[in-house]
Amino acid sequence: MNELEVERQIENMCRFIKQEAEEKAGEIKVSAEEEFNLEKLQLLESEKARIRKDYERREAQVEVKKKIEYSKQLNEQRIKVLTARESAIQEIVAEAKLKLREVSKNPQTYKKLLTDLLVQAMKKLGEKSATIKCRQVDVVLVKDVMDTARKNFTGQFQSEAPVLTLDQTTFLPPPPQTAAADVVNSCCGGVVLVSSDGRITVSNTLDDRLKIAYEANLPEIRKRLFGDA
Repeated sequence: MNELEVERQIENMCRFIKQEAEEKAGEIKVSAEEEFNLEKLQLLESEKARIRKDYERREAQVEVKKKIEYSKQLNEQRIKVLTARESAIQEIVAEAKLKLREVSKNPQTYKKLLTDLLVQAMKKLGEKSATIKCRQVDVVLVKDVMDTARKNFTGQFQSEAPVLTLDQTTFLPPPPQTAAADVVNSCCGGVVLVSSDGRITVSNTLDDRLKIAYEANLPEIRKRLFGDA
């Protein structure tokens, strides 16, 4: 083999090696691009998932806030309704108290009522003797009805009536003088019985009877005013 053939063979080998190298480089480039695209796709999907999750979290927070705000407004409306209803009921109670003040202004009617209240109080007290407390303005009337009340008690219950003593030193609060009178420091009438040992007290004042009637009939009052709602 002469020198020219050797050079040609070396040249062919060089071209072959270069071609092999170019093909290998092309394969590496394609593989790298595929890996890059795959990595990019994975990163993209991961970022999409993160954004989606963050959006869902924020959306859930907004929904929770909406529910809290709705519940708050609903409770506020309920409180307003309950307040308005209670105000309406108290107006009726106040009106009843105004009418209650007029009861004692009719001596004949009030005298009969005092007698009945005394009989009821004696029965409820269940003692052999008792002290009567009344308003100072009612002292004369109560003195007049004490014996009648004891007789009525015996006639109704077929038993001896308690011995009654009228307290003329300590009195129930006086009648209310105005429509805006303090109900705590006034009394519309009636009596209070106290056992001889002072341990048992039965209040049969008109104010307490109104309170008892109010509490006992409150469901019916609400039903008549507001229906079954």
